[in-house]
Amino acid sequence: MYRTAIEELRKWKSSEYRKPLIVNGVRQVGKTWLLKEFGRQNYQNTVYVNFEENPEYKSFFDTTKDIERILPNLAVAKKQTIQPGNTLIIFDEIQECPDALNSLKYFYENGPEYHIVCAGSLLGVALSRPTSFPVGKVEFFTLRPMTFSEFLIAVGDENLASYLDGIREIEPIPEAFFGPLCEKLKMYYIIGGMPEAVYAWTKEHDINQVRKIQQNILNAYTRDFAKHIQPLSDVPKVMYIWESIPSQLAKENRKFLYNVVKEGARAREYENALQWLCDANLLRKVYRLRSPELPISSQKDLSAFKIYLADVGLLGCMSVLDPSVIAEGDEVFSTFKGALAENYVLEAIIGQFDGSPGYMSSLNPKFEIDFIVQRKNLIIPIEVKSDRNVTGKSLKKYKELYGDSVKVRVRYSLLNLKLDDDVLNIPLFMADHSARLVDLVLGKE
Repeated sequence: MYRTAIEELRKWKSSEYRKPLIVNGVRQVGKTWLLKEFGRQNYQNTVYVNFEENPEYKSFFDTTKDIERILPNLAVAKKQTIQPGNTLIIFDEIQECPDALNSLKYFYENGPEYHIVCAGSLLGVALSRPTSFPVGKVEFFTLRPMTFSEFLIAVGDENLASYLDGIREIEPIPEAFFGPLCEKLKMYYIIGGMPEAVYAWTKEHDINQVRKIQQNILNAYTRDFAKHIQPLSDVPKVMYIWESIPSQLAKENRKFLYNVVKEGARAREYENALQWLCDANLLRKVYRLRSPELPISSQKDLSAFKIYLADVGLLGCMSVLDPSVIAEGDEVFSTFKGALAENYVLEAIIGQFDGSPGYMSSLNPKFEIDFIVQRKNLIIPIEVKSDRNVTGKSLKKYKELYGDSVKVRVRYSLLNLKLDDDVLNIPLFMADHSARLVDLVLGKE
């Protein structure tokens, strides 16, 4: 299946500033497949080393960091030649071999002609711990679940994906495209972007099989808790937080509350467990902003945040959302009071805008902006509506409070693409194209 990340890897390959690359991402998001496919398409040969499956390779890094000794050992062990520029070297599950992780510094300094890529299911957890990490000597890339655009291509709707990619004007989308795209989005809400689930759908069109795969993925995550979390006393805390996710997102106010995790729970008891889930890329925090000022990263209120799951399909499975809602009109879009829509939009916009999204809420005056993003030194408020009902007043209140600085406000909904004054309505199925659509609006000023 086509992944746009291949193009990013090709840019890395051709860059004169190339460093060893670390690919991060949640388990079973397709990191290993992506790197092997990248090697198959762009190199004469690929040397693949998995430190979890073959721990004996760790010995090559135990006593030396000299790449002129490490590489011949790898070549002999793998029965392959390693040629600078022509061979892609993949270190998989590299978090299992800290010495190999540290050796990346020496590959950068003493062997920049060698192309090294690394991956690991829990790299984020490993990198969060104090270690002799090669700071400044590596590059990072995060692989996320398949986007809606990639999903369209996978299920054979390249024409719809190409149509959306070619839009260069803010004008309504013809109903001949709009209706089918809404139906495909419903499917994506249920199937999500985990590659195995998408692949199963393309082959079997059996939603029950998709759910089995998603449940197996969720089960694998919980097995990781017992296997990798230290100290072991944190395992139950992580489980409590993990199991509370549907309840956290089902609230009208989706601010994370520790007492939803467990009655009487305190932040100081559970914050490390929550951070482990974030480091593992399973959850994403969105912090409340004190004020919409540049840069938004400086306005975080670290005591208030919302959490979202890595994949909208996994959220539906974890929430025991019956797959039959696919055939029940727009009901799927209002399930959990918009939680699915917010989770989907967040995953779509991450990486399109500067920094990490935040959100805003206020009791006096009362309003909540689902997300706040930064683009070209502008602050952009975002409202997510799960259907065609767009009667909320939060964007209006935001304009009243911060009118002089507001250039564009964004609303996602099931209404058509249009610009109403400075409110850009983006159909939910176009979330992958948000930054480009915003730039079209800003370019007309």
